[in-house]
Amino acid sequence: MLKKNQNKTGSYDFFHCIEKNFNKAAKFISVEKGLLEQIKLCNSVYRINFPVRIGKEIKVIESYRVQHSHHKLPCKGGIRYSIKVNQNEIMTLAALMTYKCAIMDVPFGGAKGGIKIDPQTMSIDNIEKITRRYTSELIKKNFIGPGIDVPAPDYGSGEREMSWIFDTFLSLNPGDVNALACVTGKPISQGGVRGRKEATGLGVFYGIRELCRMKEEMFSIGLDIGIIGKKIIIQGLGNVGYHVANFFYNSGAIIIALAEREGAIYNENGLNISDVLSHLKETGSILNFPGAKNINNTDKALELECDILIPAALENVIHKNNADKIKAKIIGEAANGPITYDADKILRKKGIIIIPDIYLNAGGVTVSYFEWLKNLSHVRYGRVERKFSENMNSELLQIIETICKKKVSIEEKKIILRGASEIDLVRSGLEDTMINGFHKIRDLKKSLCINSTRTAAFLLSIKKIVDSYKKLGIFP
Repeated sequence: MLKKNQNKTGSYDFFHCIEKNFNKAAKFISVEKGLLEQIKLCNSVYRINFPVRIGKEIKVIESYRVQHSHHKLPCKGGIRYSIKVNQNEIMTLAALMTYKCAIMDVPFGGAKGGIKIDPQTMSIDNIEKITRRYTSELIKKNFIGPGIDVPAPDYGSGEREMSWIFDTFLSLNPGDVNALACVTGKPISQGGVRGRKEATGLGVFYGIRELCRMKEEMFSIGLDIGIIGKKIIIQGLGNVGYHVANFFYNSGAIIIALAEREGAIYNENGLNISDVLSHLKETGSILNFPGAKNINNTDKALELECDILIPAALENVIHKNNADKIKAKIIGEAANGPITYDADKILRKKGIIIIPDIYLNAGGVTVSYFEWLKNLSHVRYGRVERKFSENMNSELLQIIETICKKKVSIEEKKIILRGASEIDLVRSGLEDTMINGFHKIRDLKKSLCINSTRTAAFLLSIKKIVDSYKKLGIFP
């Protein structure tokens, strides 16, 4: 068990925070202590040190792959490329993956990987060299494979790295017809699925939107139902934060502030997201955006008055030293662990509704699951049934026009006759999964009179994992 380790914010280390939330939820279920310990602890921790020639030097690269739970296989989780990678962080993220998958009914055990490098300061050739060597090390110990452990992108990695991983796996496993399913988050041309890139951000949007549809919760914090007109602050404008901002902006919300590493920008009347992104590409910073006020201390943007605050970047950004200053009425955790355990208690006492990370940012792994299924089935979503649906819709429309003796306009015909494409099916599946997950957590919270959505979410995941172990016959 890891020891307590306090950081500069006074919060416990990331892994210990997850353990405390787990223990709090476990009080609501009658299960043997040994089984709870099995669920809580990481099953396998693989630390790898391998040499790579960088220029004229040989450098030893520190890396990890952690499989948190084997209650379902394969394990699933991203690979983080960061100079801050450490065992504690990877273990914690692997644990979160287990709980996310259980909540969303995605049949994976949680895993996570990390390579301790700064990809911003390395050449593409060196990143490729390290990625391929890391993959070969995973293959040596049977830590990767379509039915064993399936990596995905995370902070610092993306489609490019996943393509290299797939190619390396295939070269060392020639003839494996399911090799495409060894990794997700790949380019479309390499077996990726449409809609994966924006999946986490879209899942965040669906989850918060569903909360905003609930009369009871909205009235309790003095807000109207719906997304339109809600004032939103988003911290982080990476892949997740950008898509979150875009989906809310296009749905009628008002993005009043965006925060990045170098600072934040604020406009009480709202920011145009596409214009901000263009400014960022042109200048390399969101600061000095026309019509917006600069906030030099990015942390101060979290303390501005708003309806919804969405931390979408780093962990522990809201802690016991600044939780009292948060003025948002809803906080949606788009990042992993943005609120510390102590801060969570302070925020709830203030009446702030928190939508926890183990539910809200599970959109990425949900769509990764869809990609994995696509790779195993060897057929694109919509390819088999799309034309059939269009033909059936056409025949049905002809019957309706004949009976009503009225023709439908060309524009209306396009809408009615269109068959579902891959991205339509992926987004539909994600929306349904996020809505179902939200109501399962909400119903459990209400039925047991639990005062924390986070606790209810942990309890739901624990119950599902316990059931899985029992059905396997491992624990009668």
